[in-house]
Amino acid sequence: MTNRYEEKLLARAARLEARADKLAAEGYARIDRAKGIASHIPFGQPILVGHHSEGRARRDAERIHTNFDKGFQALAASKAVAAKAAAVGTGGISSDDPDALVKLRAELAAVQKRQERMKATNVTIRQNKADPVPALVAMGYSEDKARALIKPDFCGRVGYPDYALTNNSANGRRIAKRIAQLEARAGQVESVTVTAGVRVVENVDDNRLQLFFPDKPSDGVRADLKARGFRWSPTAGAWQRQLNNAARYAASYILKTLDAPEN
Repeated sequence: MTNRYEEKLLARAARLEARADKLAAEGYARIDRAKGIASHIPFGQPILVGHHSEGRARRDAERIHTNFDKGFQALAASKAVAAKAAAVGTGGISSDDPDALVKLRAELAAVQKRQERMKATNVTIRQNKADPVPALVAMGYSEDKARALIKPDFCGRVGYPDYALTNNSANGRRIAKRIAQLEARAGQVESVTVTAGVRVVENVDDNRLQLFFPDKPSDGVRADLKARGFRWSPTAGAWQRQLNNAARYAASYILKTLDAPEN
């Protein structure tokens, strides 16, 4: 069963896939058009300078070039958009995901389990210097993996190197910090204020700081909003960005410029 955030990801992937298909169709249509024009020109036929056919021949050559060029550009764009569609949801656990805490706790538990297993593996290798393979197999490693673990690396180290444990431990601390931040956010309630005629909403459920303007902002204000990470959401009818202290600071700056007296 998918949650609201996962449904948004699926919808985004579907939109990107549809866009990729449209670009591909446009690209192939352009290429077919170029081939169709070229098919009416005898192979090797030069442009006859001064002949009544010169103008048409040059126009055809330009159309062939343009259609091939735009066709291949569309196919390249289609490939890029398809890659984006395939990457949707693969960027780790988003703070927007309502199940983020559950997923992060599970990820932290896996990291901690990995840390303990690496430590235990190194202890086992040290305690069974003569032939640690049977002991490693008893821990659940395959024989091939066990032999790979006791094969010295370029520094002569066996087992899991210190940097592997250090990096894994740092990853665990990073995840724990994110969990603490999300737990703190879970205790927040929605806040609504009005400054310079703009309704400012800290939307905890959607994890967005939203700015609702009474009218369409000027070009300069819109440029400021975009420069400070806000994006227009037609669905919400607001300029918004992820809810955090950076968003609060950015909103405060923009609202101060709106509230400042004109010279």
